[in-house]
Amino acid sequence: MKKFAILLAATTLAASAFAGNITVKGSDTLVILAQKWAEVYMGQHTDVKIQVSGGGTGTGFAALQSQTTDLCDASRKAKGAEIAGCLKAFAARPTEYKVALDGLSVYVNPENPLKELTVAQVGDIFTGKIKNWKEVGGADAPITVYSRENSSGTYEFFKANVLMGKDFAASAQTMPGTAAIVQAVVKDKNGIGYGGAAYGGSSKLLSIKKTDTSPAIAPNEETVVNGTYPIWRHLFVYVDPAKDKGEIAAYLTWIRSDEGQKYVKDIGYYPLPKNLRSN
Repeated sequence: MKKFAILLAATTLAASAFAGNITVKGSDTLVILAQKWAEVYMGQHTDVKIQVSGGGTGTGFAALQSQTTDLCDASRKAKGAEIAGCLKAFAARPTEYKVALDGLSVYVNPENPLKELTVAQVGDIFTGKIKNWKEVGGADAPITVYSRENSSGTYEFFKANVLMGKDFAASAQTMPGTAAIVQAVVKDKNGIGYGGAAYGGSSKLLSIKKTDTSPAIAPNEETVVNGTYPIWRHLFVYVDPAKDKGEIAAYLTWIRSDEGQKYVKDIGYYPLPKNLRSN
């Protein structure tokens, strides 16, 4: 009996220690914001340890299904197959939380004289239909296309909403993350890439026109929140509803609070309007 009591006490202690650990995996778009949230939250709650890693939205959903992460960061909504995988893994649909807004940006080299493109022109460039900058009012030079890997939620969102489901150009150079795309574009005067607004750095962000006759809209907080920027999106966190309690629930509530949303803006994304923070 004494041996059993010691074993039970040890098990309880281990469970208690584990309860303060939160793992976060998924979207590379969200990883810099997720790291900032984790850093601040751990500073305020010294008994909590939060581990954050990227790898892409698809990688995050795979980890959620294999139950090797608590939270899945996603730069797009869950697919039907991913929801089905979660139903199989833990007998429930994952709970979806909107955590920020993003103006998915089109990056070019700072020396590129171009200021704007239409959504259709962007699509034609990335599918390879338009191959030279002179076709869209730029210099007579071949366009170098930089893209994300297909496990990226940003890749899939861009393909669905800008390329309208068409394949990327065979010549597109696949980069391991958005930061790598920006670095490549900054070094290549003929380069073009895409990704989250927070990653723009020293690249030039183009204004985007919904149609030929629409005004050119720059990605900023006002245009993303009011929906006038044509390539805006929500950023999400998904969780097994059985785990959405205790410290994990407290953390999810915090990142959607006024304080948590303050860091969204600091990083370069846009805070959720308050009416969206409950879902």
